[in-house]
Amino acid sequence: MSTLIEPIVQGENTDWQIAPPRGWFELDLKEIWRYRELLYFFVWRDLKVRYKQTAIGVAWVVIQPLMAMLVFTLFFGRLAKMPSGGLPYPVFYYSALLPWLYFAASLALTSNTVVEHERVITKVYFPKMILPFSAVLSGLVDFGIGFILLLGMMFYYHMIPTFATLLVPLFLLLAVMTALAVGLWLSALNAIYRDVRYVIPFMVQFWLFASPVAYPSTLVPEKWRWLYGLNPMAGVVEGFRWALTGHGQAPGVLILVSAGTVLLLFLGGVVFFQKMESQIADAV
Repeated sequence: MSTLIEPIVQGENTDWQIAPPRGWFELDLKEIWRYRELLYFFVWRDLKVRYKQTAIGVAWVVIQPLMAMLVFTLFFGRLAKMPSGGLPYPVFYYSALLPWLYFAASLALTSNTVVEHERVITKVYFPKMILPFSAVLSGLVDFGIGFILLLGMMFYYHMIPTFATLLVPLFLLLAVMTALAVGLWLSALNAIYRDVRYVIPFMVQFWLFASPVAYPSTLVPEKWRWLYGLNPMAGVVEGFRWALTGHGQAPGVLILVSAGTVLLLFLGGVVFFQKMESQIADAV
């Protein structure tokens, strides 16, 4: 992101110089922290706009994963007889849909966030990376509401949390990092090439069936499990489901490969976003 240089004093006047990054990678978290109030404003604005003038408001947060869970339970569970590792089908699918829908919604928000804030970008200086950060953080509110419903569902089926439940925040953090990593790439690309927005719905749909949402990862042969982990959401979904329910085996190599992939995507996304940042103001 652009770096705020020391003030240049000329007589009684003080000028501030804004310069592009000097190296390939420069993630100035201190600068993001200085603009934390702006980050909070963007998150709050996303939440207000999302449910403004809606008939049932925040209830959409519950309805969307609940309806998707019912469809998956009927077609993949009851009709296709997909194995669920001993879990009730509603819990099996809902525990996978919850992190997946958070990722898909965050991806849609981050990919458009630079274009949507074009008037602010062209008039005022602020670290542009705040925009994808805010889009990813705002989705956590919806995730939290849906998570409460999942806890109620587990209580209904008399499921007791295990020691693995303590790892749920780590898998949530991996989901956040995955959404942010991919969002950095897409937000910069969408600002330069507007046809990217037409590719994203197809990509998300394909990515859904390439992730263990409708089926367990155990259907993938073990010798190819590490290759399957190159899909970062495979580790997120399978790990979240295992940690929350305690059923099945720990993701093991799957989560390690997914975490490594997310790290590479994030580092590459920061570099690419910084490279495109100097062009974004002119492009939007």
